[in-house]
Amino acid sequence: MTNIFTYSPANLQRAATIISQGGLVAFPTETVYGLGASIYNATAVANIFAVKGRPTFNPLISHIAEHDMLFELAETDSRAVELAKHFWPGPLTFVVRRKDLNSSLDLVCAGLKTMSIRMPNHPIALELIKSAGVPIAAPSANRSQSISPTTARHVFESLGSKVNMILDGGACKVGVESTILDLTTPQTVMLRAGGLAKETLENFLGEKILLSQGNPNMPSSPGQMLKHYAPSRPMRINVRPEEKKPEEFYIGFATMDGNINLSPSGDLTEAAANLFAFMHLAEDQSEYPSIAMAPIPETGLGLAINDRIRRASYRK
Repeated sequence: MTNIFTYSPANLQRAATIISQGGLVAFPTETVYGLGASIYNATAVANIFAVKGRPTFNPLISHIAEHDMLFELAETDSRAVELAKHFWPGPLTFVVRRKDLNSSLDLVCAGLKTMSIRMPNHPIALELIKSAGVPIAAPSANRSQSISPTTARHVFESLGSKVNMILDGGACKVGVESTILDLTTPQTVMLRAGGLAKETLENFLGEKILLSQGNPNMPSSPGQMLKHYAPSRPMRINVRPEEKKPEEFYIGFATMDGNINLSPSGDLTEAAANLFAFMHLAEDQSEYPSIAMAPIPETGLGLAINDRIRRASYRK
């Protein structure tokens, strides 16, 4: 018996009721599964941090379903408006200045005067937000620093019955979290590489985007901790096939084949979609005490993939 419920109109309404009553619902987005609560219910938001074991100085992304919600929550400029028109719904998060400094939002924002906001490109996520009638705070639905979930089963294996309901909408298509842009400064800064490529955003804006790793001790957005997205066993990256050790489960890419291959054709979109699912699979191989991964190009979605695997393999 699990708390996984296959999507149906009735189950979605049940999930919306849980959100409105202060509970936690794991739900699918195009990137990964999120662990959701109303942004206006500080107790429910605190429960997100408790269930995940996430430090409260690490802000959460608030998910919206209408562009008007952005204008209600945040100070915006023409850049934010045009990016939202073009890329929302989609795997793009804005860090923008809070309009509402109500203390009930302090925990979602980790006490910052900025807010992380996005509109997910998934029909179930959008319908859930609309039915709940509130923006939904939702980090990835897994224990803090462990591998992000791209299926309902991944959520259950990580969090179990700590979640009131897991709404199963199938596997996530993008497979890595959203790209995060800081829009509080004149020049756009990428705080986290993600499901929307840096080159695509630069072409749209007509300018270079700065890259920032942020401060892992005082993050201004999610995804800046040094250790994140990590399997329970040691993991090496940028390992060529001839460098693989016998005890390592090898995740290949393109012509560098292994026990499993992120994309035999070298397609970075396919590789991103498979990344966390394959890391879960590697973690389940009890006969291999460690994991190795082939080099991934640092272009397009490869930027996001490399960000995730660097944090996944981080050792003090």
